[in-house]
Amino acid sequence: MRSLLRSLPTYSTTPVMNRILTLTFALSLATFSAAEPGGPDEPVRVDAPPIDLDVHDGRLRPAVGVENIQVFRANRTRPDTAENTGWTYNHAPMLAYWNDRFYLQYVSDPFSEALPPGQTLVTTSRDGRTWEMPTVVFPFYWLRTPRGPTLLKMHQRMGFYVAPNDRLLVVASYGYEPGIARVVRNANRDGTYGPIFIIRRNRGAQAELTRFPFYTDSTDPEFVAACDSLLADKLKTTQWREEEEDYDTTGFFTVPGPMRKAPSIYHRKDGTAVALFKEAWAAISKDEGKSWSMPVRLPTVITDGAKSWGQRTEDGRFAMVYNPADFGSHRWPLAIVTGDDGIVFSNMLLINGEVPPRRYYGGGKDFGMQYVRGISEGNGDPPGSDLWLAYSSNKEDMWISRVPVPVRDRVEKPVSDTFDALEVGGTIPDWNIYRPRWAQVAVTAFPDAQNKSLQLEDREPFDYAKAVRVFPEGKTVRITCRILALQTDSGRLEIDVMDGAGHRAVQLRFDDKGTLSALNGETSLGGASYRTNAWHRLEIVADATSGKYNLTLDGESVVRQAGFAEPAATLERIEFRTGLYRDQPSRDLDRAAGEDLPSAGDPVPTAVFYLDDVTIR
Repeated sequence: MRSLLRSLPTYSTTPVMNRILTLTFALSLATFSAAEPGGPDEPVRVDAPPIDLDVHDGRLRPAVGVENIQVFRANRTRPDTAENTGWTYNHAPMLAYWNDRFYLQYVSDPFSEALPPGQTLVTTSRDGRTWEMPTVVFPFYWLRTPRGPTLLKMHQRMGFYVAPNDRLLVVASYGYEPGIARVVRNANRDGTYGPIFIIRRNRGAQAELTRFPFYTDSTDPEFVAACDSLLADKLKTTQWREEEEDYDTTGFFTVPGPMRKAPSIYHRKDGTAVALFKEAWAAISKDEGKSWSMPVRLPTVITDGAKSWGQRTEDGRFAMVYNPADFGSHRWPLAIVTGDDGIVFSNMLLINGEVPPRRYYGGGKDFGMQYVRGISEGNGDPPGSDLWLAYSSNKEDMWISRVPVPVRDRVEKPVSDTFDALEVGGTIPDWNIYRPRWAQVAVTAFPDAQNKSLQLEDREPFDYAKAVRVFPEGKTVRITCRILALQTDSGRLEIDVMDGAGHRAVQLRFDDKGTLSALNGETSLGGASYRTNAWHRLEIVADATSGKYNLTLDGESVVRQAGFAEPAATLERIEFRTGLYRDQPSRDLDRAAGEDLPSAGDPVPTAVFYLDDVTIR
């Protein structure tokens, strides 16, 4: 309870009122703690550790082997590298897998949230790593109203539906305040899309979309059947209520009480359907959505206004993914908890804690990775057992994460990675990868196809490539690896040896002047020179008992008995990163309205490093 109270949201600037709210929440928590989790009074319970919200990763252990991939990088000045539009507010991704492809849909506005015009785009990928240029599936719309022409915004709480007849429907909502109509179109197997139809009109709308026919007017009977199936699926259409607000008088929506937003719905082990709404609200249904319990706020889930996601994983267990952050503060880190029954979750781990600078100005652009969504039940099953998640970063860029299942927080075996047996550009087992589009991390056939290595390539001015290897936790560690740089006059490669909470005990740097330097406590020691196009053998011997480490390059001592830069009682991971460490996002854009970061759309000269033969004992 102490960790929960420490992270309580505050809704008032009055200290007395804050204390009253805190006490009320604590009493509520005590009441719920006596209840049996899983019932309508507490559908889900999370046993979460204390979170350090002052650090972007929350000081959480990473889930081993997570691969974070930037799908789309917004670019106002070079739209040909983005989506040929140059719009910089991009948010609310949805995910599906159909026709042997991943489909990712998102909403896009010129620069600010919910400020028309708005459009919806879809991008696809065969492997989840390489994504096509997004395609506009629902364009912006001028509506004739008694007040004159009005630009509509796009919105969606549900993006895809794979029908029983194997048709993929793409769905979104046109509107202003409130929405006007929900639209749908068929995704064809050749990559094209069918005509746009209306699947449901908002009863409260004061105007109509006249450009699009109703879906029953389609001459494609399979498409009509797919739409009928969607309309009859109460679990799926529960996601629509928000866009129609409270204008439904037909009983179409079945969740009682005030409207709750953006449900993620999954089935627990006992067959009960659980809806996880925004702001930690939840409800259950035992009849497939025909009726729901009254939504309640989960007392053990501390989160802000972003979405939460729950699903059953391929190993028969369950995962819940969300931002464990105070309400109204920020939206980081992105974390995962797991459990056996879909009711009780624990062992919170990090999915992604990287919060790069927000490059483009815009209203309503919260910092952090947010609005997470996986693949809904029935919307496809990619090959393998991985959990796939989509989300936006800073409401600007689209990201996807591949989470190996079963979800692990430890590595038990010593590390000996040569990369030789791995597929070029494929999965890198047990490595945690952070890969922006302009800062790649991949296995490559260098120096040749038989002797491969891990490449870190960076031309991103505001982000970096990162590769992390978790190893068995211990007091002492000996790490050896080989490193080759293609340049000495630009770029950088930073290397940190860390404990489980991310304290950077050993900090090294290959800088842009051809020097390998290291920290001795807080003092930087410029130690040795490195050359271009030459393999250098690095060895680190660190002892957490004494708080000291030795460093050699090509067998020559660089530092001896240097002090840890940050205290660490044990060591368990090493991080290779092509940029300066950060624990907070840049807030420069808050200083002047309308100001973008300089040269936000331009790459910098490319820096390339190769890593090979990593052994850790």
